[in-house]
Amino acid sequence: MATKDLSAYDINSVPSAENMKFGIVVAEWNLQITGALANGAMETLKKHGASEENISVKYVPGTFELPLGGQFFAELDNVDAVILLGCVIQGETRHFDYICEGVTQGTKDLNLKYNKPFVFGVLTTENEQQALDRAGGIHGNKGDEAAVTAIKMVDLQQSFK
Repeated sequence: MATKDLSAYDINSVPSAENMKFGIVVAEWNLQITGALANGAMETLKKHGASEENISVKYVPGTFELPLGGQFFAELDNVDAVILLGCVIQGETRHFDYICEGVTQGTKDLNLKYNKPFVFGVLTTENEQQALDRAGGIHGNKGDEAAVTAIKMVDLQQSFK
């Protein structure tokens, strides 16, 4: 098993987020993990120039509710991008498959409907240790990666204006 930090990136490849506004939707289910993802995302946004006033965090009960929480941001707040953070851990039933498919399709639909970046920051792991490894552990923090993606996608969108 690899122990590479998947969140390592060239800091100079990320544009300034100084004038960007972000919404972050965090699933309360597996909060130890999703809270770590949220902290990573917030710190990365701030590291690249986003002010705390331009980062709004809201919570939803579970990962399945992330797309609707993202839609609320799109319709009720003036954000440039929305980061969706959740964690689904494989269990003994097919529930895992339904939740993962629903949140994936919901995120894709939001991107296309609102023509703004909705970033999929959802861990889909076989066990809790794999999730912890990706929420600030040996494989980095998926929240960091989601924040970098949000910044780059906002910058891309703005380059067309």
